[in-house]
Amino acid sequence: MPAPAIGFAVEVSAVCEAKDEVINVERPIRIALTKGRLEKKTVELFKTMGLDTTQLENKGRRLILPVDKYETVLSKAPDVITYVEHGVCDIGIVGKDTIVEHGSSFYEVMDLNIGRCKFALACPKGTDFFGGYNRKRVASKYPKVAKEFFESKGMDVDVIKIEGSVELAPLLGLADGIVDIVETGSTLKENGLEVVEEIFPISARVIVNMASMKLRKNEIEAFLSDLELASHV
Repeated sequence: MPAPAIGFAVEVSAVCEAKDEVINVERPIRIALTKGRLEKKTVELFKTMGLDTTQLENKGRRLILPVDKYETVLSKAPDVITYVEHGVCDIGIVGKDTIVEHGSSFYEVMDLNIGRCKFALACPKGTDFFGGYNRKRVASKYPKVAKEFFESKGMDVDVIKIEGSVELAPLLGLADGIVDIVETGSTLKENGLEVVEEIFPISARVIVNMASMKLRKNEIEAFLSDLELASHV
């Protein structure tokens, strides 16, 4: 499907069939933000855009907060995608890791170059993951990413999904290695693990609901233009 003309330099790299949703064009543009570290970096971008982030920075337990003429929703990363796909949020800011693992029906329009880290294969220090003939077991919070990585190498491995601290799996003998997000590598080092191979880089991306892009084109393009300028300051 051809991507909409945004009016400035962005890359549309994820285009799929839209969900069946009804877009409420009367409400403010609604932006889903990933809670936590990425949220803080996004707030700094909003400040650079000249937006009033007072309520967002003093949110208490509230999850829906006004930011000037916009409305922000704080949620876990996979839910950002769900809200944008179904049209209850028009725009989302979420890591590329979540897009690769969970994404489907939206436009991916911008790389914000914040929240930078990488997917990597890590193993206990001194072990040869690719050696020997035994079938390997790999633990990951991102089974799709792990499976596709090993398929690209022609390797048939058992991928075990872990929800918590994935570094535990090799220490307990559950897995030979892990596929996880690595930022500084300090957590790996403290648990006796080391990066064997980097898989691909990760950063925060902007996604847009496909129907919203059509029905609220001018409003969304204005926001994206300001956001792009702020991301290059």
